[in-house]
Amino acid sequence: MKKSVFFVAGILAVSVFSCKGQPEKAAAVSGKPETSTVVSTLAVKAGTATHIGKTDFINLIMDYEKNPQTWVFKGDKPCLVDFYADWCGPCKITSPILEDLAKEYAGKINIYKVDVDKEKELAAVFGVQSIPTFLFCPMSGNPSLSAGIANSVDATRQMFKQQIEEILLKQQTAPVM
Repeated sequence: MKKSVFFVAGILAVSVFSCKGQPEKAAAVSGKPETSTVVSTLAVKAGTATHIGKTDFINLIMDYEKNPQTWVFKGDKPCLVDFYADWCGPCKITSPILEDLAKEYAGKINIYKVDVDKEKELAAVFGVQSIPTFLFCPMSGNPSLSAGIANSVDATRQMFKQQIEEILLKQQTAPVM
């Protein structure tokens, strides 16, 4: 019970520290339509947070076009997806933390980053309304979303570690009778 209260309190605290603003307008507009830079799936390697776009998301995590109503996880490891923007202050705080955690949990989980300014469709599919927002995808079961960060770098790191351990790496054990 105490863990549940702590986890819910942590999620509420995190929600308070999320970006809900809009990016500043660029000084010059090229007039060209925005295009997504797609990272090759071969660029995904353990120990680093990998920037991905729609195509990689569909290939590595979940094909939401083929299965729009049902979560079908395609990954070979649980993953954490960071929906962020370059202009977002809390996103800038989480970036080095996630890089460190990618090294710490190398081979156990994958960490991906999705730029919401470049991947508007992908952000909309998951209802991302404030950033940073984090999608935790365990090997089995449904994913869960978390938004915002804690009130310090250390607390944010601890929050991620707790969510990784409890959501992504929690061992499924059979109940003892």
